[in-house]
Amino acid sequence: MTATGPLAVIDIGSNSARMVVLQLSPGGQLEILADGRLSLQLARQLDGRGRLENGAVASAISAVRDFQAIAAAAGAQRTVAVATAAIRNAVNRDQVVARILAETGLAVTVIDGDTEARFALLGAVYGLPVETGFVVDVGGGSMELAYFEARRPMHWWTLPLGSLLTTDRFLHGDPPRTAELAELRDHVVRMLDNAGVPALPDDGSIVGTGGTVRNIAKVHLRSAGHPITRVDGYTLQRREVREVTNRLVSRELARRRSIPGLSADRADSITGGAVVVTTAMEVLGTRTLVVSGHGLREGIALAELGIQLPDTATVRRSSVASLAAHFETWDAQRADRRQRLVRMLLAATEPGADAELLETAEHVATLLDIGQSVNYYDRCMHAATIVAAADLRGFTHREVALIATTLARLGKGRSNLPRFARLLTRADLPRIDRLAMIVDIADELDRRLLPGQFATARADERRGRIIVGTPLEYAWSPVDLMRRFRRRFGRSLVFRPSK
Repeated sequence: MTATGPLAVIDIGSNSARMVVLQLSPGGQLEILADGRLSLQLARQLDGRGRLENGAVASAISAVRDFQAIAAAAGAQRTVAVATAAIRNAVNRDQVVARILAETGLAVTVIDGDTEARFALLGAVYGLPVETGFVVDVGGGSMELAYFEARRPMHWWTLPLGSLLTTDRFLHGDPPRTAELAELRDHVVRMLDNAGVPALPDDGSIVGTGGTVRNIAKVHLRSAGHPITRVDGYTLQRREVREVTNRLVSRELARRRSIPGLSADRADSITGGAVVVTTAMEVLGTRTLVVSGHGLREGIALAELGIQLPDTATVRRSSVASLAAHFETWDAQRADRRQRLVRMLLAATEPGADAELLETAEHVATLLDIGQSVNYYDRCMHAATIVAAADLRGFTHREVALIATTLARLGKGRSNLPRFARLLTRADLPRIDRLAMIVDIADELDRRLLPGQFATARADERRGRIIVGTPLEYAWSPVDLMRRFRRRFGRSLVFRPSK
């Protein structure tokens, strides 16, 4: 993905086969060029001797061929393919891999559970603001757990608790009976206890990845009318995971298929996986689940590049820079100067501003001009909409909403509170309006300054005003800007030519 160009990663899993074509952006972010998914349910196609049936192998080969076509059309220069629990546990796995190679020319590596857990951790944690905790990946045939500290992997476990495996073994009723659900929960508790999985530290997080977790998140997201549609960075309370699980297990299969947000081909296996996730949260002692839209495939790509887990602030900055660089209207030098102007104005107006406000200000100042690619006069609202829809890495949904809402509140013709402001608290809104005011001033200054010019700002506490010095050769007195500033800050805003 550097000199070798885009990379395709194929994952032949127990429930589905998936692929993604990734490219490393100039800012150091993994960008998706193409993807594909096919439901195979290989874990259900092992015969009595533990052999993967010929029909299942043929389906896997067809999936690989389709993925190769997608990869070639997307310009992939190299393809890495792995197989997980279903093929890993098949007694004829060597023959399966050999047949795939003979018929497609693609060498598939069967990875063990520990390797799968490490890759899942790398891909899932990379783009989330978490430091310590567990990654939980419930696939079709197994559940991988990986414990990390300071964003570094420490321990990992693989357990036969996949959604297909547990559904088929324990949940025979339609819908599952209470006794069946209780037996599965007891089984999960015993498995985690016997494996010696420790409880979550007080400062830890549980990160969920894989199809089971993402489908739980999508169901809840749809039912809650959540204003940001992607699952990456979405946070669920344990009671919310339990509510979704109860909704899934209480319906017959025919009715379960129609639940908004649930993939139709997971309706017959999601019940076992949902019970596993809920029970694991209870055993590990967490009240929240942070969902990752990324995992095994992205972890493999990062490992292929030799990229370690950077700190969250680095991920955020590079993600914002990568998004901005997609737009021709974005000017890096102007964005940098606007950032510096915002920091200067905040130091004068709100010297005690917290880290969250300062970082939000930095990203708003960086991204303002991307909306101009759609329409100059509505650039602020367009920028907000783009930010809310973008795959920004390293941010929670609340943090994305802070940036997007601030962008939407810029300008004298600012929008009413947009729908993503629902993710914020009442206390956030005055802070956002003050921050938007600061960015407005910085933007108006930036529009008038020549390259190399800057401005100054200082607080005159005795007279209750902020004095901005500009290199402009005329007396600039923006009445509307000054009036809005007084309304937001309760102080006067004065512009003076620099001496």
